[in-house]
Amino acid sequence: MKPSNQNSYERLLTDAQVSAFRRDGFIKLDKFYDLESEVFPVQEGIRQIIGMMVEKYLPGKRMEEGGDRQFDDGFLDLVSHDRALGGRVYDAVKHLPAFVRLCASKKHDSLMMQLRETDLPGLPSGGSGIRIDIPFEDLFRANWHQDYPSQFRSMDGLVFWSPLVPITKEIGPLQIAVGSHREGIAPLLRNDPENAEKSGAYALRLRDEEELLGRYQKIEGYSEPGDLLLIDYLNLHASGHNRSDRARWSMQMRYFNYREPIGRGYDWVGSFAAGVDIGKVHPELISSEP
Repeated sequence: MKPSNQNSYERLLTDAQVSAFRRDGFIKLDKFYDLESEVFPVQEGIRQIIGMMVEKYLPGKRMEEGGDRQFDDGFLDLVSHDRALGGRVYDAVKHLPAFVRLCASKKHDSLMMQLRETDLPGLPSGGSGIRIDIPFEDLFRANWHQDYPSQFRSMDGLVFWSPLVPITKEIGPLQIAVGSHREGIAPLLRNDPENAEKSGAYALRLRDEEELLGRYQKIEGYSEPGDLLLIDYLNLHASGHNRSDRARWSMQMRYFNYREPIGRGYDWVGSFAAGVDIGKVHPELISSEP
């Protein structure tokens, strides 16, 4: 269903950009967010949370002062002291008002309405967060996947992906399979024998992954803070391997279309974060056998 009032939102994309998104399943928007008003406040909140954690758990550590200090200084020291502290930082930073305000940006509404031709975009409460990928740690790395099977709400959704640190080859750029969204939902295997320690959404893997991915050109999403990668819910993508000396910080915000028939049919129920197993909603997609 198209918006009841076509002038009710700001058209932020050109016709060429809309066409590119529909063809490729993603689009990169350089300098989409204002650094001073939208990105730096998130980084500053993270800096203060890390600072309080360091003060509590590493009281002897001297934190550097000055404008050149990185917002995540001290984070890897916390992880080295106790890996569980990294998880506590991860849980804490997604509640920062600066991040929550960014999630609900009117610009996101406009992009969703323009790309999905809907008058009713949704922002799932459990669908947004700040990823922290620790160097040389692959336990929580996202394998090749589509977002829909771990999110639900609607097949007609968008991922808003934006880095908080420069994305270089060493830190691990996002991997994207160009045009892969056009085949619909990919069948899944529940177990991943190569990563038996993974659970939940991390344990799912694509059936016949090598053959499936071989159909598409793969590109790497290099980006800077302030840039935005918009990704279709059905596009195949994967986290890069962080082989740098710094954690990779990135924001993921997700929107869905209330009007999409499949999501509307099951009343927009959520998936893993809402405690709903994919096998309950889409038993035809999931298998435990290779």
